Amino acid sequence: MTDYNITSFSPTKHSDTKTHKAAEWQGKKTVQVNDHPLPLLTDPGDGAIASCELGCGKCVFCGHGQYSTCDTTNPSTKQGELYGDRTAGFHGYSHLTGGFDGAQAEYTRVPFGDLNLIKVPSDMYDNKVLFLSDIQATGWHATELRNVHDGDSVAIWGCGPVGILAAQCAHVRGAQRIIMIDNQQYRLDFAKQKLPYLELLNFDSTNDVVKSLKDMVPLGPDVCIEAVAFHYATSIKDKIGVYAATVNGLNIGAFMEKGLSMAAGQVPVQAYWFKLLGLIREGTLTPEMVITHELPLSEAAHGYKIFNEKTDNCVKVVLKPGLKAGA
Repeated sequence: MTDYNITSFSPTKHSDTKTHKAAEWQGKKTVQVNDHPLPLLTDPGDGAIASCELGCGKCVFCGHGQYSTCDTTNPSTKQGELYGDRTAGFHGYSHLTGGFDGAQAEYTRVPFGDLNLIKVPSDMYDNKVLFLSDIQATGWHATELRNVHDGDSVAIWGCGPVGILAAQCAHVRGAQRIIMIDNQQYRLDFAKQKLPYLELLNFDSTNDVVKSLKDMVPLGPDVCIEAVAFHYATSIKDKIGVYAATVNGLNIGAFMEKGLSMAAGQVPVQAYWFKLLGLIREGTLTPEMVITHELPLSEAAHGYKIFNEKTDNCVKVVLKPGLKAGA
């Protein structure tokens, strides 16, 4: 789709007889794969990766490369009521961000396709480029926000797929020390196996994470990256730096007196696409390293369950519509 006004999209044409399958969130800890009418392909084209967020390419924010704050693609008023403003539209991210269908399906519609799709080179296989859609760009975005550079010490909270990719990005940008912090030892060990230069800190093995971190880096890290996400914060205190609602308890006086800086924001995927594709092509970035499970789309609920419960040594699940169960 290349329409400029998001509200003017014509309805997608569907088959009257054929269906396709899509993973759907049905409520807390409930994911189902259901049938939906098959969209008609009117103009088959190239293989491509779709951005998780949707820019228009023409508004002021897109003009500055801030695609995740596009003021065209999210027609919802709900987010404005909650935050006073809104982000861009996002695939599968609820009606707060436009109510767009998610992409864990056999087919999905991508508005403003000229901007929100990147052609996949024919000599690069799917798993190698798949995470350009979101988490590889997110990992890079985390290091970009604080301009990680030569000699930096970086501490990363959360040793999931985004945290691991952020660690590799920090290394590529010249960080001298990278410390991964988590309480799942299997994830820390997995990350260390993939990236031997990492230092590890299991916060269940210490009574004071800050003291343990200062024992490792006496002056404290130059950069701290939060890669945990709101869903796994265990208390309102933990939710400082994550992505929902409001918090109290932030010592703003100490924040000012110590001369700290904080940056946040949804990833503007398209701003990093071509640079990251080049780094992946040359082997400098290897995003496929985080994949531990490849499952058919029909097993989406199982994939979500083992990831959420951190069982079966799960770090990252890839759902493949054409994959047969047990393959």
